Amino acid sequence: MATDWNFSLPTALIAAWLAGLAACLGGLVAMWEGSAETQGKREFVHGVVGFGGGILVAAVVFALTPMGMEHLSAWTLAAVFMAGGLIFCALDAWLSRRGSARAQMMAMMLDFVPEAIAMGAVFGHDPRLGLLLAMFIGAQNLPEGFNAFRESRHYGVTPRSALLMLLGVSLLGPLGAVAGFMLLRDQLALTAGIMAFAAGGILYLVFQDIAPQTRMRRHWTPPLGAVLGFAVAMAGTQVLR
Repeated sequence: MATDWNFSLPTALIAAWLAGLAACLGGLVAMWEGSAETQGKREFVHGVVGFGGGILVAAVVFALTPMGMEHLSAWTLAAVFMAGGLIFCALDAWLSRRGSARAQMMAMMLDFVPEAIAMGAVFGHDPRLGLLLAMFIGAQNLPEGFNAFRESRHYGVTPRSALLMLLGVSLLGPLGAVAGFMLLRDQLALTAGIMAFAAGGILYLVFQDIAPQTRMRRHWTPPLGAVLGFAVAMAGTQVLR
């Protein structure tokens, strides 16, 4: 047990922070990418959004729901999954009414924090699955950070402030991971419930916010980003399992 503790906890903290830093990397890419709003650039941005959506769908399918299907009854799994969708729906509506530049940052936290908690809990008994979750989280945070930075700049936030906000979000990853590792690593059913809850919320966000942003009239390639994102996540699952 001591060996597992000494290895798994630091690994979980590092993996959670790197997954969060992917959002900062996405923000840096958006800052360095300073070309004009051409048709090609808009197509690229829509493809990036689709890539993130594909990663999220793969996370739901391969990482978040299987544990719930294994450790929860059918009715409990469905209820928790739906609760995640309903609560994310209510929060999304609240954030939209605010209409501030911080709304996208807060939306990132809504899916990042429960995922980090679940990842920390999973690391306590299955480090390989924990690494898989970290890969999914980092892959989804990269395009989310890219789009959050662009939205923040649209509302007049300085590049420095936007990057600092993304850095602040990244620090929530280790906090969530250590909470999950310390409190939930022996609570398989509760961990499965948190993962199913996050899965329901993520699936709502995919169809409410991400998929509509992927489509462009008279352009057919951006949705291929979703296919690529799903393929990358699917291949990663095969490698780590």
